[in-house]
Amino acid sequence: MMMTTMAALLSAALLLLLPGARTQTSEPVPIDVLVENSLLGTAPVTFSTHVVYRGILLGALKRLMDSNANFKFTYTEDPNYGPYLESVNGVAGNDEDHTYWELLVKTSDGKIIRPDVGIGCYIPSANEQIILKFTKW
Repeated sequence: MMMTTMAALLSAALLLLLPGARTQTSEPVPIDVLVENSLLGTAPVTFSTHVVYRGILLGALKRLMDSNANFKFTYTEDPNYGPYLESVNGVAGNDEDHTYWELLVKTSDGKIIRPDVGIGCYIPSANEQIILKFTKW
């Protein structure tokens, strides 16, 4: 009995080492990223990108920045809450002005939601519009 359990555990461990065994191979999940500055009244700009299957928004934003010179963002890593969106296209939030980048999502059925997680944990679904809105609190 003990040998059977050990053999099963060893087999499972070996599977984890095989390339592709831990990752889902599927088509990229297309999303749009809308950058909106509600304080300046500038026209919103939409960018198209994708996430990998079950990938996080942070990965999609990095992919977008690497592939499109018109999109840049910075974030800080909070030890308790994870990645925090700091600036988009050179515009940063400011505590004195009470400004920040709000994360909203327009779902495929047209509803706009405020996720209860940030860019480091949010997992976009296909055809969602990620809204990065510069606003006041």
